[in-house]
Amino acid sequence: MTLTGRAALLALTGALVVAVLGTGIALLAVNAVIVLALGGDVILAASVRQLQVSRSGDAQIHLGQPGTATVTVVNPGRRRLRGVVRDGWQPSAGARPGRTRIDVAGGGRARLTTTLTPQRRGDFSARLVTVRSLGPLGLAGRQRSVPAPLTVRVLPPFLSRKHLPEKLATLRELDGQHKSMIRGQGSEFDSLRAYVLGDDVRSIDWRSSARRADVVVRTWRPERDRRIVIVLDTGRTSAGRVGGIPRLDASMDAALLLAALATRAGDRVDLIAADRRVRARVVGAGRGAVLASFTSELALLEPDLVESDIALMTAAVLSIARQRCLVVLLTDLNPAAIEQGLLPHVHLLSSKHQVLLAAVADPRVAEMAAGRGDAAAVYEAAAAVTAQAGRTHIGALLRRNGVEVVDAPPDRLPPALADAYLSLKAAGRL
Repeated sequence: MTLTGRAALLALTGALVVAVLGTGIALLAVNAVIVLALGGDVILAASVRQLQVSRSGDAQIHLGQPGTATVTVVNPGRRRLRGVVRDGWQPSAGARPGRTRIDVAGGGRARLTTTLTPQRRGDFSARLVTVRSLGPLGLAGRQRSVPAPLTVRVLPPFLSRKHLPEKLATLRELDGQHKSMIRGQGSEFDSLRAYVLGDDVRSIDWRSSARRADVVVRTWRPERDRRIVIVLDTGRTSAGRVGGIPRLDASMDAALLLAALATRAGDRVDLIAADRRVRARVVGAGRGAVLASFTSELALLEPDLVESDIALMTAAVLSIARQRCLVVLLTDLNPAAIEQGLLPHVHLLSSKHQVLLAAVADPRVAEMAAGRGDAAAVYEAAAAVTAQAGRTHIGALLRRNGVEVVDAPPDRLPPALADAYLSLKAAGRL
């Protein structure tokens, strides 16, 4: 049995009547009326035990975009169901409306739509739907919570998708117009054409020239079907917030843009996310399923406040990459962490693979470095310049060890990483 606000109002009215009349008979009469009204409402309310309740809706939605969940209520009884349905979700799911009035005739059904606007990534699960059936007077009724499970996975928002058309245009230009006269490690034969003044004599195809009685040269283009391994650092440095979002989320956005671009370029893309253990792994996904697989795995990742094990990451890469490939490490360009963690192992990677490190830079540091307003600003500027010098120094050390470095703010990191990939592909270095 459940009571409504109307029941409380009825009780208050009865109390006023008793106070005015001030007799025991009035008290008994008022109580009898209240009990009869409440009991009649409960008896006449539609049964909730026979109700059939189910949930359906979007299995996946992107963070920042709305999704829907639908509750279907079937009333197999004869009585009309009047009441309220509560679709229970955790607060961070942003479910609206939480409660919905319902009016279903006997033998009928109703569908109630809940809009979800989640505030974080991950899996959101709802199990119970609570149905309250009220009597004709709306004073009291019956209530029951019915299991109707549904899980919705909230994916990374992929805000950098807006850069994809621009990068694809560059890729088409590179693939269709760029013809190299010198063969690189990541290039393949494209075509033969007549020799013109200024062409490198090393590109002359003497055998074909002899057959054609004319001098022809070979041209090369960036090779397709190369392999890219994206390594996402989920250790303590990835938990730091830059521009209001964790470094890990900015790195995810860059990884998704690179995966989308490389897939369109005909390359194979794998993913490893690790700190002291491998937390996510997508290897060998088909080109049509790469982006979906990546977003599904990344949705569940959260930073762990532990020091990352670079040796573990290196071993994970070497276990899946037997031939030369591009290894993209998304981590923080923290001098202490790089010197103690990555530098002792970087030669093992760079000797076999092309290594590209991408880091999220804090634009606030650049703002502090330019401040000279007062004594406090000068001290902040000195600290910021020291931090910038440390990142510059560690970047130079990495480059001397054969590692390409991309250091950019969160909003610029995805396109900067995509440009670095295109530059390596154009130079035949993949």
